[in-house]
Amino acid sequence: MDRLAMLTLGTTLVCGALGVAGVHAYARGTDRQRELIDRLSESGAAAPAGRSRRFARVDRRLRTTSLGRRLELRLAATGLDVTPGEFFVYTAAAAAGLWVLAASLLASFFGPIAAVIAVWSAFGFLGWQRQKRIERFINQLPELSRILANATQAGLALRTALSMAADEMEAPAGEELSKVSAKLAVGHSVDDALGELAERLPSRELVVLVTTLVLSNRAGGTVVSSLRNLTHTLEERKETRREVRTQLSQVTVTAYVVPLMGIGTLLLMNRISPGSLDRMTSSIWGQAAVIGAFALYGIGFFLIRRMSKIDV
Repeated sequence: MDRLAMLTLGTTLVCGALGVAGVHAYARGTDRQRELIDRLSESGAAAPAGRSRRFARVDRRLRTTSLGRRLELRLAATGLDVTPGEFFVYTAAAAAGLWVLAASLLASFFGPIAAVIAVWSAFGFLGWQRQKRIERFINQLPELSRILANATQAGLALRTALSMAADEMEAPAGEELSKVSAKLAVGHSVDDALGELAERLPSRELVVLVTTLVLSNRAGGTVVSSLRNLTHTLEERKETRREVRTQLSQVTVTAYVVPLMGIGTLLLMNRISPGSLDRMTSSIWGQAAVIGAFALYGIGFFLIRRMSKIDV
């Protein structure tokens, strides 16, 4: 009887050890697969390896669709450490939460409107983050042009100068130039690699720099003097853009305050007279009035932003 107990105990321990080893091996394999997927994807290329990815199944299925591929490109341009699957789930959760919140605080009619505003705000945040990254990259262009001019004057090739600039500069220029260097390392031409950079972060300053580098790479010539002159020009445009942005800061704030005043008015009206929004949206005319008001606020926001947008 003691031998049977010892045999059972030993078998249990061996099975437990094998189970732990199997789980450990499975976890390591899953981590390696996830890291490989992140390295192969553009958005995961710049992400730290230590962060675990959420909603992996949703992300894999979303990447196979055209919407997922477009979303992946937009996320790559923003520089955010978020996968398409994570962004999709977070946006859907925010839309559902705002739907319930608006339906409970205001009226059931405002639930779908709140969900649409949540989705629009999420994609608007991506656009704002992308524009912010472009602005930061533009501010680094004078330094980038100066580094490339010094490297070229020292006799280094353009590929080597781009790789050196990627190591020396901070984000976002360092990250974007690292992508360019990686494409050059696997056989892409300078024209294609720099052209993709200009597509990810479109700006006049970057187009001028890319055109200068591409033409000098094709035909040769005095690239050092061209980059020196370009550095001086980019410094002047940087200061001009900063002055224009400072002058238009009040107009930009106004564009966001006007729609918020409308939403605050709805909350105040429902606070003063509870149930007034329910009565107002119970008829087709009340619903049309609310939709028209939101449309007018949206048009006002668009027009104010349009008038305050000055290309320098």
